[in-house]
Amino acid sequence: MSGALRSFRTGLLVLMLVLSGCALVPPEPVVTGPLSAPPPPPVAPSAEANGSIYQPTAYGNYPLFEDRRPRNVGDIVTVVIQEKTNAAKTVDTSTNRNGSTGMTIGASPAILPTDLGAKQDFQATGTNKSDGKGSSSATNVFSGTLTTTVIGVLPNGNLQVAGEKQIAINRGSEYVRFSGVVDPRSISGSGTVPSTLVADARIEYRSKGVMDEVQTMGWLQRFFLNIAPF
Repeated sequence: MSGALRSFRTGLLVLMLVLSGCALVPPEPVVTGPLSAPPPPPVAPSAEANGSIYQPTAYGNYPLFEDRRPRNVGDIVTVVIQEKTNAAKTVDTSTNRNGSTGMTIGASPAILPTDLGAKQDFQATGTNKSDGKGSSSATNVFSGTLTTTVIGVLPNGNLQVAGEKQIAINRGSEYVRFSGVVDPRSISGSGTVPSTLVADARIEYRSKGVMDEVQTMGWLQRFFLNIAPF
């Protein structure tokens, strides 16, 4: 008996340790994929001695008729985050339905049983009414600056950009991640583009530390919330 009790206590302790490890469920990431362009293999530039000012094989040189806007993998694009959303919704529903029915038997033929008489009269009424109201609103403002890297170039020339910024303060840390598709024509001469002109923009702002842990529901509370019928 003592051996079975000891095994039960051991199993219970292991179960509690496993559940405690699942107490903090990390949120699903919004920005997926690489956050920086992989470094290309080093290639030694071999400039030809042909007297030309522009050498197309020399890294970092641009034609005289082009500016220095990002256009290749590994170039830098600064995204100015200017996100502001405001949404409101109000719902008001009201339904009303009434119904009634009745039957009166004044006389019945002799061939019918005697029980079918006036005492079989009946009347029924029913009412169904439903009222519902609801409203919701949301306002979000997100501003900042994040420098990203071109991680890919689409066949039409658009740039796939992604980047991350991490900040650690004392025992907590915060990070901002961004990814999207940028039209090179939307990039200014200083290499900046507003986030409102980025297609498929994904912005993620998360934090890790004590402040994030206190906002997370405990595993036992989450367990009872999942099995609660109401």
